[in-house]
Amino acid sequence: MNPELIEKITRSIVEKLEQQSSFEQSSPTDDNQSSVTFWAHTSNANKKVINGPLAEVVEDGSEKELIKFPNIQEFDSTSLPESKMTIPQEEKDIESKQQVAGIKNPVNQEELDTLIQKTPARIGIGRAGLRPRTETWLKFRYDHAAAVDAVYGNVNDNLLKRLNLFKVNTQVTDKEVYIRRPDYGRKLSDEAKKCIQEKCTKSPTVQIIVSDGLSSKAIEENVEDVYLSLQQSLKSADLDVGVPFYIEKGRVAVMDDIGELLTPKVVVLLIGERPGLISAESLSAYLCYEPRKGMIEAERMVVSNIHKGGIPPVEAGAYLGTLVQKILKYEASGVSLVQKEQ
Repeated sequence: MNPELIEKITRSIVEKLEQQSSFEQSSPTDDNQSSVTFWAHTSNANKKVINGPLAEVVEDGSEKELIKFPNIQEFDSTSLPESKMTIPQEEKDIESKQQVAGIKNPVNQEELDTLIQKTPARIGIGRAGLRPRTETWLKFRYDHAAAVDAVYGNVNDNLLKRLNLFKVNTQVTDKEVYIRRPDYGRKLSDEAKKCIQEKCTKSPTVQIIVSDGLSSKAIEENVEDVYLSLQQSLKSADLDVGVPFYIEKGRVAVMDDIGELLTPKVVVLLIGERPGLISAESLSAYLCYEPRKGMIEAERMVVSNIHKGGIPPVEAGAYLGTLVQKILKYEASGVSLVQKEQ
């Protein structure tokens, strides 16, 4: 690269900085002043000093030409250019605007705000050209990753020990089979049936079972509060409760196998819901009166959306206790219960 061109560009930058600056010039000749120096590649020049607000160029007959920049921290904040002082605030304003992503100049701002307040869905997020905005896209990817983790994750064994739940399996061998073959998740393995018959009491009034289903995260985040609240509600109603247990990789219809094995009056299944892009930790509670093989889905009932952003877990557990009492009173669940109530 041409050394003369480098020198010319450097001088031009220093002169422009001097012209644009409006603050008081700091002394560049202070020996104690901290500075950053750059070596210029030119030589063969008599010593010459160009003073500027941010730098000085020193030329001499030596082999080096130095450009000295004083440490910016030594300037008083009041002497800085206005543009320097306003940048941090502007950055904050830009950041806050990015956090409130949306459509610029909507036709009906009031209507859009009403829709956004009524749902956590992605409404009015705006676009950058033909694509979603970067912040929106990153949030989407984050939620998608959380959903995948919820499906493929496992429930912590410490939680099961704390709730005194023993574990059994369905006919599913691994998670990929569980996803591809829902029918395998509806049937208990032979080992599971034997274990349940050995450890559980026959013909209880209420049988509580827990399963990870399609969200292990839902179990870890919510099931303890729901389970303990439900137990308290059933105890207050003086209802006989069987030995609860945990079914790994179960589906909703696995409660039919439980009905055949233990013949309870009511089965309550706490199971992880299929995760979405709003919540990956939503829990559902399925209830059924005298479940058995071959029963139709209309005979079941469900309380869904149990999580911190939906139905509070403790409240859900208390409500489930009330619902169990209603099922026992009418000896029906699902559509049949609704018809009998009417």
